[in-house]
Amino acid sequence: MDLLELFLIALGTAVIVCYGVRLLLFTRMLFPKMWFPLSKSFFTSMGEWAVVTGASEGIGRAYAFALAEQGMNVVILSRTKVTLDQVAKEIGATTGRRVKVIVTDLMKDVFSDIEDQLRGLDIGVLVNNVGMLPSFNPCKFLECAELDQTITKVINCNVKTMAKMCRIILPGMENRGKGVIVNISSGVASIPFPLYTLYAASKVFVERFSQGLHAEYKDKGIIIQAVAPFGVSTRMADYQKTNIVTLSPEDFVKSSLQYIRAGDKTYGSVCHIVLGWLLQSIPFKILYAESMLLGLQDYVKKRRPAPVHRVQL
Repeated sequence: MDLLELFLIALGTAVIVCYGVRLLLFTRMLFPKMWFPLSKSFFTSMGEWAVVTGASEGIGRAYAFALAEQGMNVVILSRTKVTLDQVAKEIGATTGRRVKVIVTDLMKDVFSDIEDQLRGLDIGVLVNNVGMLPSFNPCKFLECAELDQTITKVINCNVKTMAKMCRIILPGMENRGKGVIVNISSGVASIPFPLYTLYAASKVFVERFSQGLHAEYKDKGIIIQAVAPFGVSTRMADYQKTNIVTLSPEDFVKSSLQYIRAGDKTYGSVCHIVLGWLLQSIPFKILYAESMLLGLQDYVKKRRPAPVHRVQL
């Protein structure tokens, strides 16, 4: 056996081992309760309070309920007082937990006031859920309505708010040596996503920021995770009918919480994990073909007329 044969055998073995490990890591995600078990007291052991932004509806509301059901008191933030008060009433009635309401517009410079209102609370979980989709209908960057204002709004809502809330909450977690931060990204951030370019790029920031923070603070006992769902039936997604791919907010949140110990990023559910894998497996030449992009536009437009800016608050 000559040197070339030995090299090729070694190379083939390395490839098999590499793909075997990747397959094992992938299959772990199919059985989160087995691979990433959580004790019943896991969330309450992090702290007394959970803070959830964009909690008046959709995914944020579902997280607030789910964490209250785990035994945590919750702080819910949004700009709609009537809806927040109703959510607080329902959480209190169904779980018996305390609820603190903070009515605020996170698109503005309100973070000093928020910090004052949170001071003194033993905060164990932060969920940065608030987000903005510039337009439900896919369109090219220069075709966005009120483009300059849209750029500012997307950055303020999807990027600045998340970073600012982490800046407020993280020091307390570091001092106590424990905590969980969940930052809501999007499945479309898995690849460069034409026609949703600005939104997808803002969610890439969410993922990289979360992964970097997790690397910095995991040794302090803090979990920081980006959660990247695909279809969830919320106002932002025009309340699409639920199915095997498009989940209700409650079902998605229940699933995603099982992946808290699964690393610095998760798609949050088995079906979305498979979607993410498929999306990254398709060659860009196919995904970015003009016929595919036009098909996406036509498909979405047929499902709904053009909306205005959509903010989940």
